[in-house]
Amino acid sequence: MNEILHVSSQFDEDLSRLRTHVLQMGGLVENQVSAVIDAYASGDPAGVGQILETDRKINALEKTIDDDCAQIIARRQPTASDLRLVFGVTKIVTDLERAGDEAKKIAKGVRRLHAEGVDQRRFAVGVRHIAEAALSMTRQALDAFARLDAPLALSVIRADDAVDIEFKAVLRQLITHMMEDPRTITQALEVMTIARAIERIGDHAKNVSELVVYIAEGRDIRHAKSPMINEHNGGEQ
Repeated sequence: MNEILHVSSQFDEDLSRLRTHVLQMGGLVENQVSAVIDAYASGDPAGVGQILETDRKINALEKTIDDDCAQIIARRQPTASDLRLVFGVTKIVTDLERAGDEAKKIAKGVRRLHAEGVDQRRFAVGVRHIAEAALSMTRQALDAFARLDAPLALSVIRADDAVDIEFKAVLRQLITHMMEDPRTITQALEVMTIARAIERIGDHAKNVSELVVYIAEGRDIRHAKSPMINEHNGGEQ
């Protein structure tokens, strides 16, 4: 999306600060997801407290960004691409906050498994793989927002299909564990909850990417079929 030089330099500063705050919030979410993946892989919940503290920072930033958007709309009355940016950001921060909530859910699950003396690494080896894929999607979605890169955003959206397929494979593996040894049911259900939260993080990265396409090109591809998602043509600026 081409940058527009506004008559008011303060308007440019407002928009720049808004994007900076979103990327700051996204960075916290990315770090949170990375930390919780490490906690799951190691079986060590030592970092869970920091993950929960980061969640409070994410929530505070969400409120700050919402206030920023309201101020910009009230004072600047943005139009065209600027309005898309502000409107898109109001939705992006919701997905980022929810991704942070999913990371918190995973952290609590890791802590419960550790407290029960369970080595979760023996359950669903594929969990780590989908977790790394979801983290990669989150990073790329944030990069796409930083550069308003619609092609990169579209690649993130397409990557979600692979995460969904792997998630279903993990569920099948866990169900097999439970059928073969009913004593593992409680632990396997906990791992299943963790895997679901990881899959949801990928969904939120996909949602962010759909909004990047909207901001950059003016195309609303939410709920679109794959042919529309695969198209790439510049929209109205």
